[in-house]
Amino acid sequence: MHVADMKILVVEDEPKLASFVRKGLEEQSCEVDLAYDGQTGRVMALQNSYDVIILDVNLPRMNGFEVVQSLRRAQIGTPVLMLTALGSVEDKLTGFDAGADDYLVKPFEFRELLARLRALSKRNSDNGVQTTILKVADLELDLGEKVARRNGKRIELTAKEFGLLEYLMRNRGRVVSRVDIAEKVWDIHFDTGTNVIDVYVNFLRKKIDRDYPQKLIHTVIGMGYMLKEE
Repeated sequence: MHVADMKILVVEDEPKLASFVRKGLEEQSCEVDLAYDGQTGRVMALQNSYDVIILDVNLPRMNGFEVVQSLRRAQIGTPVLMLTALGSVEDKLTGFDAGADDYLVKPFEFRELLARLRALSKRNSDNGVQTTILKVADLELDLGEKVARRNGKRIELTAKEFGLLEYLMRNRGRVVSRVDIAEKVWDIHFDTGTNVIDVYVNFLRKKIDRDYPQKLIHTVIGMGYMLKEE
């Protein structure tokens, strides 16, 4: 999958970086729109159809986290690649939880940006043909609609909770470690000093298991987590 012919929105307030990215993408035969602040970027993303949105975090008038959150609330599912000078795990998690799909820390090499864009466009085209429904007991996960239901009742999940639940359901009956989850769901190198995975599993438990007698998410002491029917 080449990035050629993709229509891309770049939201970046540093004019030099914005024009560097635009020039590089146009050389790859992409059509590029530029916005220099979050508010303008948000409006453009709502009004036009893009293959990918490249979004800086620190933007005037509305930061990148707020922009992506607002787009997801408006049911805009366009893949979002966030650019940031902030490289900490917490910043990445904030971005992912807001609804971003990938993350690139500045300064970056242009070919890495291209590789990320290729991966996102491939994932997007894969998702286009995917109407899979994963089922365990009375829990259903609709990958096309991005909806979870338990006993027919809809459960509201954030983007990251959805990703975590999908990973657990695809590995039903198997123990997955925190390292597995960090790498496969968050695409980050696991920092053993952070309890963020446990926190998210607890969020998910409250939504998936708390109101039902049959518990599906199980802790395997010292090893990780498993989703299975008791």
